[in-house]
Amino acid sequence: MAQSRGIDKKAFAAHAVLIGERIDLRAWKTADALSTSPLTVAVREGGIAILFRFGVVVFFDVSATAQAVFLDDIKRFVGNPYGTPETAKVEVRTEPGAREGMAGDTVTVDSGAVERMQLIADVLSKSVVLAWYESQVAANFDRVEPLARDLERTGRVSGHVKELLKYIGTMLLTQQLMVGRVAISDKPEILWERPDLEGLFLRLVSIVVRERLNELERKINLVARTAETLLQLIHSRHSLRVEWYIVILIVAEILLTVYAMVYGL
Repeated sequence: MAQSRGIDKKAFAAHAVLIGERIDLRAWKTADALSTSPLTVAVREGGIAILFRFGVVVFFDVSATAQAVFLDDIKRFVGNPYGTPETAKVEVRTEPGAREGMAGDTVTVDSGAVERMQLIADVLSKSVVLAWYESQVAANFDRVEPLARDLERTGRVSGHVKELLKYIGTMLLTQQLMVGRVAISDKPEILWERPDLEGLFLRLVSIVVRERLNELERKINLVARTAETLLQLIHSRHSLRVEWYIVILIVAEILLTVYAMVYGL
């Protein structure tokens, strides 16, 4: 059951759902909250939910039916909702005195206290956002790859400048959102009050977030560099074409001058 101290069970599930671009947390009645940073509330049917402004809700010990009801209740607060939510799930076990950390899909913690659930929620929320960004980057990579293959096969670039600029813009926006809106690399505020939990946080981040973040940044840089290279080749081709136009005009002017001189004679 959900209490002010968190979840009073030995084993339960944590389920993160990315439902949209943002959640307007200012509209929530904070008097009903177990905590406000991040916003933590009790679910009527049992369990707790932790909400993040960048569009993620993390449920602890909440049934699938209760999750659906909760998400339906808050949909009016969701900006730019996604048609297909991104999700992530882990099992949580409470073992007093055990070394806290993660093995496989199971997180072991000393207790189900709200503060520990908030740390798990912070890591899961960032993981599910990274998964969504990965799908966006993969889609752009699938579009850029044929252009690179055309260059390898024919020695020419078939892409359009506008299309390549769009790919570059998408990568820049993804990086900006990760740093600005989601603050992927930032530590949760709860660590200022509970520095003793930093070890647990760092262990979770190293397993769940850090490797995924590094891989995503590599993919973003690869797509951006590929698009920029193709764009430079297109510009070079256009510049060469303009130079040839200038040469042709000069030659034409010379021929006309010579013709005029001959005609004059």
